[in-house]
Amino acid sequence: MTLVLHDDLFDAQFVRALAYVRSGGAELGECIATARRITRTDPELWYREWLATAERAEQAAGASSLAGDLPSARDAYLRASNYYRTAGLFLMGAPVDDRFRHTAAKQTETFRTGTALFASPPEVLEIPYEGTTLPGYFFRASDDGSPRPTVILTNGYDGTVEELYFANGAAALERGYHVLAFDGPGQGSVILDQGIPFRADWENVVGPVVDVAVARPDVDADRLVLIGWSFGGYTAPRAATGEHRLAACVADSGPYDLWDALVSRIPGVLAHQLPDGNRIALAVLQKALESTMRKPSAGWALRRNLWVHGVDDAMGFLDIAPQYTLKGREHLIRCPTFVCHTAGDDISADARAMADALVCPHEYVEFGHDDDVSGHCEMDGRAVFHERLFRWLAGVLGDPTTPGGHRPAHPAGALT
Repeated sequence: MTLVLHDDLFDAQFVRALAYVRSGGAELGECIATARRITRTDPELWYREWLATAERAEQAAGASSLAGDLPSARDAYLRASNYYRTAGLFLMGAPVDDRFRHTAAKQTETFRTGTALFASPPEVLEIPYEGTTLPGYFFRASDDGSPRPTVILTNGYDGTVEELYFANGAAALERGYHVLAFDGPGQGSVILDQGIPFRADWENVVGPVVDVAVARPDVDADRLVLIGWSFGGYTAPRAATGEHRLAACVADSGPYDLWDALVSRIPGVLAHQLPDGNRIALAVLQKALESTMRKPSAGWALRRNLWVHGVDDAMGFLDIAPQYTLKGREHLIRCPTFVCHTAGDDISADARAMADALVCPHEYVEFGHDDDVSGHCEMDGRAVFHERLFRWLAGVLGDPTTPGGHRPAHPAGALT
């Protein structure tokens, strides 16, 4: 069931933009009015209407700033950032559309202008990584300088490091956790400006981020949490298989095995021919995938996926998919792990199987009708998700506002 728009994907992305009302990234009326102007499933119309809303919010922010009303300026800049990101969403893919570059740059610019007006502005990070840097932010829950537990936020396919603040960062800060958010390979400006695609071995991405975190005197190095969101629900536990300085890990709605997730969407008669079966059947599959990619809504995810993985066609994407699996590596995760899934979300359909395969202490939560939560990544119930997550996390790490908290029942690095 859709809320405003008749196309499932368009409506889901509208709900995603709207979901950030509580964390300061959206206003109810602005989002609904924008969605109502999108009268057909047309990426061009989507872009124009969300861009207009973003520009209007940015103009309001500038006017408030000139008038000396800095709280209003801050709020409007943050909303503009979310709306610019939303505007460019359906332009993702190769070759890169200049309009997507524009909205990506504007969402970063307005976010930084808005967060500079926080009582405690975030630090803009350049995280050393294999001869280049990854963009990030460090948000402090307190300026008292005492070591605090810190959540490290990692993203999925089409989010940005700025969006991570709205999705999880604000909730963590409210509860007393410092926040380190970053974009890795295949994400945000790393794929857009540096052309670095995704990689399966996310432990080699998170390792340099943890290095930056533990070097800070205001970070409690014994209480680091990695929260993975959407495809980050795969990359976070994958990182935990090799990065053992983590005290806890969160897999929010990611695939257990990317190959399985993809093949489950292919008709059985063709799926049975993968990876190297009947040539005629595989040619039919390739044509079908190419046809799907040309569809404005149904083909968007596949167009996006090819770009962020750095592959040229759909069959190439299927070729690399088996690399992205946790199967056979679950026993390497040593820290307590939180795994969740929303009923009906096919992207994380095997989340229960992932949780059942873990040998570390873990919690599995399935959201659904009883919680009034639906959609990928609990987008219409982020507050409910945060209630369950941070209640569990307090049991693992203790009170984040108390220096040292208590020792976790299962310290990082300890198998049970």
